Amino acid sequence: MSADLTDVSPAHPAGSLSWLILLALAVGGFGIGTGEFVIMGLMPTIAADLAVTEPQVGHVISSYALGVVVGAPILAIFGARLYRRHLLLLLMVFFALGNLASALAPDYHSLLLARFVAGLPHGAYFGVAALVAASLVAPNKRAAAVSLVMLGLTLAILLGNPLATLLGQQIDWRYAFVAVAVIALLTVLLIALFLPLDRGVVRSNPLAELQAFRRIQVWYALGIGAIGFAGMFCVFSYLAVTLLEVTGVTPLVVPLAVATFGAGTLLGNLAGGWLFERLQFAAVGVVLLWSIGVLLLFPFAVQTLWSALLAAFLVGTMVALSPPLQTRLMDVAADAQTLAAASHHAAFNVANALGPWLGGLAIGAGLGWTVTGYVGALTAVAGLGLFLLSWQRQRRHPEELSPPV
Repeated sequence: MSADLTDVSPAHPAGSLSWLILLALAVGGFGIGTGEFVIMGLMPTIAADLAVTEPQVGHVISSYALGVVVGAPILAIFGARLYRRHLLLLLMVFFALGNLASALAPDYHSLLLARFVAGLPHGAYFGVAALVAASLVAPNKRAAAVSLVMLGLTLAILLGNPLATLLGQQIDWRYAFVAVAVIALLTVLLIALFLPLDRGVVRSNPLAELQAFRRIQVWYALGIGAIGFAGMFCVFSYLAVTLLEVTGVTPLVVPLAVATFGAGTLLGNLAGGWLFERLQFAAVGVVLLWSIGVLLLFPFAVQTLWSALLAAFLVGTMVALSPPLQTRLMDVAADAQTLAAASHHAAFNVANALGPWLGGLAIGAGLGWTVTGYVGALTAVAGLGLFLLSWQRQRRHPEELSPPV
């Protein structure tokens, strides 16, 4: 599956330059993905260095996620009047500064604050990047183009996070955030070089953007992402500790498991775009059913190394939910495209906060490290319920769908 970049909007460049634009946007996704998920591989290392528990480090993950939830709608609304090129540049500079602050954090509480700040530009960046990517291709290729931008995020899990985990284990976890800041600044350079200033794009009115939240299908899509996707984060957040405590591996195996999870996200990301092109909104239900099965399998699979690695790969494929939901929001948001696209990532980071929190509660109650699989399956079931409600409403009110943008 690939986006046909020979069929582009007249307002945007065609051919090789379009690929360079997607590359620049994907590099930003690579930096954000590495910064978001690296703590999960370094959880034991950070806990030991800051003299806190692993569940407390889980709160650092939730702090970043909360930053995304807060920052995505606010920055999308206030950035609506900016050209997309300018907004992307500002967001990546902001992200670089947040990660430098994380690297320099002297203690646990300052790290909590720094991760919150680093999370603020996350959702708005991916939202605007998805709109730029979708504008480069024909309407029926939008999900494929969005998945190419998100490829940077999945490659971060496959390559960036294992390398950053090794860097943190062998030298110091702080250098991982320095590396993320460097990638963010590289993204600034690439966007400045390749993404032209498109004065033909109509900039949004911030008040008009807020109208998206009056549409029930927008809330259904956001709810599916916030609840149905929490299971992946529930399992992945505690994957390193589960492997050490249950599977009995050495710390050097953790980067391999993270890379295996990343390979699953790579496949899932591409499969998600492919599924949406063929099944449209039904693709969301298919992915949620798959997720329930994978999460129920996880507690049994982590008892041995090889089955644990397979389970990590399968959990990674759950990211297939992202391209269909991102495109779905474009279809139901009417004129509030920037806010809706950014809110998609806010919803996924509600899942990023909810998953580790629910998993931590279950672990703290003495249910063991593998309980994350069962907790995650319950959230996927809840997400499936929201999908069915949205599907039913769509059949009754098809006029609520917007024309593709």
